[in-house]
Formats: sequence, structure tokens, C-alpha cells
Amino acid sequence: MERIQKVIGTELSLFEKKFAESVKGSNPLLDRIMRFIIKRKGKQMRPMFVFLSARIAGEINESSYRAASLIELLHTATLVHDDVVDNSMKRRNFFSINALWKNKIAVLVGDYLLSKGLLLSIDNGDYKILQITSRAVKEMSEGELMQMEKARKLDIDESVYFDIIRAKTASLLAAACASGAYSTTQNEEVAEKFRLFGEKVGIAFQIKDDLFDYGQDNIGKPTGIDIKEKKMTLPLIYALQHADTATRRRIIYTVKNNSTDRRKVDEVISYVQTSGGIDYAKEKMTQYKKDAIDILNTFPPSAERTAMEQLVDYVIDRKY
Repeated sequence: MERIQKVIGTELSLFEKKFAESVKGSNPLLDRIMRFIIKRKGKQMRPMFVFLSARIAGEINESSYRAASLIELLHTATLVHDDVVDNSMKRRNFFSINALWKNKIAVLVGDYLLSKGLLLSIDNGDYKILQITSRAVKEMSEGELMQMEKARKLDIDESVYFDIIRAKTASLLAAACASGAYSTTQNEEVAEKFRLFGEKVGIAFQIKDDLFDYGQDNIGKPTGIDIKEKKMTLPLIYALQHADTATRRRIIYTVKNNSTDRRKVDEVISYVQTSGGIDYAKEKMTQYKKDAIDILNTFPPSAERTAMEQLVDYVIDRKY
């Protein structure tokens, strides 16, 4: 991360100020909640992708800062709404918005963040960047709904799994890269190349998240959360595809009916680990990462490109 700070540290610091300005409102309650959100923001991974894509493609300008703010506004809005949908009381080890201010206010806060992002782009004529990001929000919603629908039947095969994570997780990271590149080039072909790069990184990122659920990195988090929520992730899908009929039925029955039984869930985790599901998911993750780097390497060598490679390594090799 040190190289990234050297390359875009100034831009990230300025972005912090611009983002704080972009969420200001006239309502005292809203301002209090916005200050809470800003203080507890994450690592700003997506703005990093925006700025590095912008720098690789051209020179960072005000449109680049607006693109980063728009991506962060949309991302934050979806997290607020997700916590309501999931009835989650914690976000990054802090109380969630809905835990502190209840669901009704949390939904309205999410709507407010979405509207601020839309207005930020419309008021400044960033229509192409708004189009890129709006498509991502549509895909994220479709991905979530597809996952919820499939969770009822547990009939997800590998192709459906990749359709879900491409839409649900990878689309916003793809939009971050595409909007960053477009902000400095206004070139749709270059933006599309960065979109595809971001999509592949996003898919690898989600597979990494799937692997955490099987306790591969001893990160101190509970395992089996995806199983409890009846989510069919890649390691489990692979294990089921290679199981005999009786084992397959037993595992599906456990996920459907005993997903809150810790002993039963541990049995499923153990089976996935011994069936080759973990190794297979790691191979797929590594391949998507390689594909992303191959796209990145079509651009000339630079400090920015090296920093982007480091960011990809950080995102996919992270321990939590």
C-alpha cells in the first residue's frame, strides 16, 4: 500500500475533503449520520481503483474526483440498504445505521446517498460516468435478487454462480475502473477495457470472500456464515458437482434444513475441504487475477500501473 500512497496519496487526501462536502445536507439529523458514516468509512478501495485507472489512462481532473465520489456514494448507499435487508446490527465492528437509527431512517439515508450521487453527476454534466455507474447499480440489484431466488431451491450451478457474483460484486468495481478511465480520456474503448479489468478483479475478490467462510486463513471470523444463509458459493458448488448422489442429497438437506446446527455445518465445511472445493476455487481466483493483470499489462509500464498491480495483490491476497 505504500507505493499506492506515493502515487495517489495526494489525490486520496483531497478526495476525503470533497467526499465529505458531497454528502452535506441541511438537516441536522442527516448531517449527524453523515459524520458517523465518514468517520467509519473503510479503506476506500474503490476510489483507489478510480484514481489509478484515471492516472494510467491520463491526467486526473475534477471529473475524476466526482467519479470517485459517485462510486463511494453508491457503494455506501448499498451497504446501508444491505444492512436493513439482512437485519445486520454491525458494520466493520461498529453499529450499523439501522441499529442506531432504525430501519426507516436507514432506508432514507441510503436513498439520500443515491440521490446525492445522481445530482453530483447531473449537475456537472458527467452523463457517461453516470450511465456507467447506473448500469452497475442495476446489475447489483439483479444479482442480489437472483441469489435470493436461487437460495430457495439451491439449484445454482457454476455458470449461475458466476452470473451472480459478476453482477452483485464485480459490477461496481468494474464501474469504478471504467469511470476513472473515462474521466481522463472520454474514450469508450479505453473505458471498456478498464471495465473488463475491474470485473475480473471483482470476481476474484468475491471468490476470496467465499474462501474465508471455510476458515482457510484463520482470520478469527466465524465459518459457515454463507451456509447458514443458504448461499451456494464456488467451493460448495464444486463439492456437490463431484459428490455421489447420496452425499449430494445429504449436503443439500443440511444446507436447507440444518444450516443453524453448528455440528452439521462443520460436517459440510469438512466435506468441501476434503473434496477439492477449496483448491478448485483458489485456481479459479488465480486465473481471474491473471486475466486482469494481462489486461492491465496492455498499457505502458508506469508507476501507476505497478501501483495498480499492488492494489490487485492486496485485494486478492488479503487475510481478512
